[in-house]
Amino acid sequence: MLSVIVPIYNEEKYIEHCIQSILEQDYPKDALEVLFVDGMSNDNTRSIISSYSEMYPFIFLLDNPNRIVPYAMNIGIKAAKGDIIMRLDAHSFYQKDYFSVLTKRLSELGADNVGVVCKTDVLNKTPKTLAIREVLGNKFGVGNSTFRIGVNEVKEVDTVPFGCWRRDVFEKYGLYDVRIVRNQDIELNKRIINGGGKIFIVPDTYCTYLARETYRGLSKNNYANGKWNILTVYYTNQLKSLSLRHFIPFLFLLSLIIPLLLSLIYLPFIILSILSLLLYLLALGMISIKLSLSKKLNFFYLLASFITLHLSYGYGSLVGLIKLPFIKR
Repeated sequence: MLSVIVPIYNEEKYIEHCIQSILEQDYPKDALEVLFVDGMSNDNTRSIISSYSEMYPFIFLLDNPNRIVPYAMNIGIKAAKGDIIMRLDAHSFYQKDYFSVLTKRLSELGADNVGVVCKTDVLNKTPKTLAIREVLGNKFGVGNSTFRIGVNEVKEVDTVPFGCWRRDVFEKYGLYDVRIVRNQDIELNKRIINGGGKIFIVPDTYCTYLARETYRGLSKNNYANGKWNILTVYYTNQLKSLSLRHFIPFLFLLSLIIPLLLSLIYLPFIILSILSLLLYLLALGMISIKLSLSKKLNFFYLLASFITLHLSYGYGSLVGLIKLPFIKR
């Protein structure tokens, strides 16, 4: 029995893409339940799912009055009947063999969690959205995150998107930490690894994440990610609850701000800020030119996408750090 949990909130734009990909899975439907756990959506999300639930007896809608993802996952895990539990994201759709590959590999590898590469795409393809899509799958945009940049063989990793676990993993390592609004999957996976568990990414199939299509949406999403990098470390009291790559934008922003502040005392310090910015823009420009020529993408949209991603992420981390003295554990 496979229990699939999908945390949702106001997903009317994306939810049918997700559901259709679930219905097309080659996994036997009589050994499947799909639990959509809704944070009390106020758009058409609930009515869309309810209509599918009437047609397909393995689709269920559960309420999540606390709204955030870790509560949704814990509600779903407690309600699930399956021996295997899988998380999906409503902003994504999945290859037809997604369920069967992950459940098979979970057993073959003796893993605690298994995942696949998550490719990035956009619903509406314009020069700007295609540039955003490219940046969110590029090493210079997202670091060395294996599940974003791709893999050709089975590989042991520190985290995977979403996840596929045996039920007893949650009995051994605990449920989701409800204090953590973002990064909850990363924190859980770090807990598994620190407890001696194994997480693998496999190349056999993939899922496709539908990215935000505006700079405002990109900025808002990555600001929250950056802020919760700091707050995750604070709540878990462990720096190793995340990886170094999660703090690179923050360190870059500090390389601009700290010399600038020190220049108020001793003016030549400002040279360090200028040098850091110039080196960044030089690297960014070269990468954007290369991508523009090789993939026929707009150079200026690429440049703007990289800058928006990095600065919003770094600024989020800075705000998270500033807020620490005012937060209760």
